[in-house]
Amino acid sequence: MSRFRVSMDIGGTFTDVVAYDEEAGTYVAGKSSTTPHDLTEGVLDALATIDSHPELCGFTVHGTTQGLNAFLQRRGERVLLLATAGAGDVYHIARGNRTRLYDIHFRKPTPLVPRADIVEIGGRLNYAGEELEPLDVDAIRAAAHRAREEGFGAVAVAFLFSFLEPAHELEAERVLLEELGDAIPVSLSHRIAREWREYERTSSTVLDAYTSPVVRRYLDRLEAALQQKGLRVPLHVMQSSGGIVTAQSARQLSLQTLLSGPVGGTMGGVALARMLDRPNLICIDMGGTSFDVSLVVDGRPDVSTEASLEGFPLLMSVVNIHTVGAGGGSIAHAEAGGLRVGPESAGADPGPACYRRGGTQPTVTDANLVLGRVDPAWFAGGQMTLDVEAARRAVATLADELNLDPVELAEGICDVINAKMAQAIRTLTVEKGIEPREFALVAFGGAGPMHAAFLAQELDVPEVIVPRFPGAFSAWGMLETAIRKDFARSYFTPLADLHHEDLAAVLAGQEREAVEALAEEGISESAARVEHALDIRYVGQEYTLTIPLEGADEPAADGFPETLSSRFDAAHETRFGHANPGAPIELVAVRSTGLGDLGRAEPQRLGSRDGAGYPSEEQAIVFGRRERSARVARRDDLQPGSVVEGPAMIVEATATTVVPPGWTLRVDEFGTLTMELS
Repeated sequence: MSRFRVSMDIGGTFTDVVAYDEEAGTYVAGKSSTTPHDLTEGVLDALATIDSHPELCGFTVHGTTQGLNAFLQRRGERVLLLATAGAGDVYHIARGNRTRLYDIHFRKPTPLVPRADIVEIGGRLNYAGEELEPLDVDAIRAAAHRAREEGFGAVAVAFLFSFLEPAHELEAERVLLEELGDAIPVSLSHRIAREWREYERTSSTVLDAYTSPVVRRYLDRLEAALQQKGLRVPLHVMQSSGGIVTAQSARQLSLQTLLSGPVGGTMGGVALARMLDRPNLICIDMGGTSFDVSLVVDGRPDVSTEASLEGFPLLMSVVNIHTVGAGGGSIAHAEAGGLRVGPESAGADPGPACYRRGGTQPTVTDANLVLGRVDPAWFAGGQMTLDVEAARRAVATLADELNLDPVELAEGICDVINAKMAQAIRTLTVEKGIEPREFALVAFGGAGPMHAAFLAQELDVPEVIVPRFPGAFSAWGMLETAIRKDFARSYFTPLADLHHEDLAAVLAGQEREAVEALAEEGISESAARVEHALDIRYVGQEYTLTIPLEGADEPAADGFPETLSSRFDAAHETRFGHANPGAPIELVAVRSTGLGDLGRAEPQRLGSRDGAGYPSEEQAIVFGRRERSARVARRDDLQPGSVVEGPAMIVEATATTVVPPGWTLRVDEFGTLTMELS
């Protein structure tokens, strides 16, 4: 009965689904309004729009921001943190403000666990992981009793040097489970991050404990709802690393789901890079609430081994995504006599004024509607009819406050939000030594294609790409990725003192661990592959670069130190603009990534046809404070080979693409839209 490969992505305003019909070899996309009171309703509603019933699904994957939202809104569970005696203040001491040394307004983020909820436990390991003092089991039992009696929602365990020897943490878990059962989840630091840096490891563990109960309850509800509707295959969940795992694994390591939703767009960019032979892409996702930027470099996602979330460090593999509060629902307001847009959003409810759900403040969507850049009768594929007069009233009210013409203010709102998004792109490119002009801009999300040409023009990016189903592109990207399991452990040694056989043995051990973990996800050994890398730095440096290896046995090869040094020097030159060849370097950590191939659909070619002619209408659209007659066409009416000269607007079910004056749009054999400035 299985027929569809289905992905589901819940956004702040809309829930998107994409289904690949394995019988017909075609894709179909749908969306429905996100239902904040119960997100599973929005998922089921979106599935119903494309007749992709759960009983017909042979593969399902889901991107969720449930854990991230719980963190951002500070509605996670109360956490009891168990720390090594004498080190209970590690989490609160945290780090200094090295990156904002001269910022007098800097404030450390308020810890998620107050000092009163940190329990120091007797027992100690030394720097080599050797036991100096046995674990105080009675103290663990007392902590368990407190957790139960005071209503804690989770327990985090972060003992000193557990990344080297986890015996004490495992014993603590045994006692906690004995006392609490599975009523209160337990997060162990060596499972979250088997790396040094006590504060960073503790922070990661606390964040996992803080969000995991929320994520687990949500996944339980979603799985139950889908199974009740007939789903008979495992539900997979997108990870922050760009890979997927089963929902069961996601429950055990909820931290990896924090950026689950936005990462789907990056992996869609990876698939698009492969399909269009464009190895370097800037991926921008503009939805109703936020604007996400990520990169595809040489056909691979830009992945980091650590991240920071509102000042809290996280040790985990994560696609580098820079997010700002800029979306179609971003609210425009006056501040100190000037115009501000965002980060506050009208969200899905009440939404922009034009939604007629009670919103009265002007948003970016209202501004675009006033400018004629949205088709009010065919918004979201005709699922909604927008109220143009309500948008004009909202914009006019703010225009009066700022003593501006309403149309002038509407374009000003778009200019302000475009400047904000352009700066977000510079944060991941220019500020890291990457030249945007060497990339193409991939625009998706419901509002991304509407603003893409303006962003490209400001950044001198030569080409804009609008994929099929841009409003559901993140969901499409989830269908194009693989099972991923990441393993890391500290391995500190100067390269000059490296024991080559020992390093090869450690890598081989991690490879076996990765293959076994993939097998638990249903991946056969023939469908599994493992990649390895080393974290390296010059002696005296604080932070590292991750250098890939050719295989687990490479350290045993002749000339390995020289080869590794050369790779590191080249990477340092690329990243920082300088290197110090011949300077001593040291290894800090070993990393292994297990990847399991689940298969993917072949790109759907629409054929090579003469697409010169297509039906269109004329509509007035404002550009540069002037009304211009612009061509309006349905994307479904454009064929491979079609050429559209700006000004124009291309409307479709999931997004609207605006082609400003001077830009030319073309349709390729895959149905992809590409725009260039004439």
